[in-house]
Amino acid sequence: MTPDNAEPVKASTADEVGVRYEQAGPVATVSLCRPDVLNAQTPAMWAELGNISRKLPGDVRVVIVRAEGRAFSAGLDLSVARGDGDSSLARLAQLSAADCADRIAGFQAAFTWLRSPSIVSVAAVQGHAIGAGFQLALNCDMRVLADDARFSMAEVTLGLVPDLGGTKRLTELVGPSRALEICVTGRRIAADEADRIGLATAVVPRTELDAAVADLVAAVLAGERGAVAEIKGLLAGASGRSYAEQDRAEREAQTRRLAELSGSGDKE
Repeated sequence: MTPDNAEPVKASTADEVGVRYEQAGPVATVSLCRPDVLNAQTPAMWAELGNISRKLPGDVRVVIVRAEGRAFSAGLDLSVARGDGDSSLARLAQLSAADCADRIAGFQAAFTWLRSPSIVSVAAVQGHAIGAGFQLALNCDMRVLADDARFSMAEVTLGLVPDLGGTKRLTELVGPSRALEICVTGRRIAADEADRIGLATAVVPRTELDAAVADLVAAVLAGERGAVAEIKGLLAGASGRSYAEQDRAEREAQTRRLAELSGSGDKE
């Protein structure tokens, strides 16, 4: 899933918590590796995702998020959520409102770093991506889906709300009315519908998923790094700006690019 001229892969030793990190040149791959439980997610996995974000080398330009086995992620591991550990739902409910919000902020940080302007993140999704799995894919900049992919924002079935950074991106992609319908029903969204309503960058046969992601990554890497970062920043902030504000942001970004390309990057 990396370019032919990539450097040798360096692997982490994080398999025991269900997350593996590998890097080949400018491409980092983060894999969920609990296929026996359909990559159901735990706070330990989120802690490892947070660790990866803090240690991500500066030469990484693209982060691929993928999963082993037949599903991307079945969502929150209910055996942990309904247990008696420190991060169980029951324990969280016993915290003060401020402490509970702080704990959830830590969980969110495991997902939201994928929106950083310094990287382009790509989710490679096969099978089910439910709840936390759907939100992990939503936090990525692009989503390449196998034709058997299924999204679902299933938190409502537990009496909960989506809280891992997925609601704003979902609303931006599909609009507030459809986002509400998706979240309050928790229904399954097949790959063809995901493509039609704007949740998918591409949908390909399952056997072609890795190749399609590799092609997309190669295309991203072909662009100049500074230009790609500026473009991501422009587009990410566009929905919150007026036309005049966006025009100004474009002018400022282009001025920075021209100065950088001319070698006068410190120009005021």
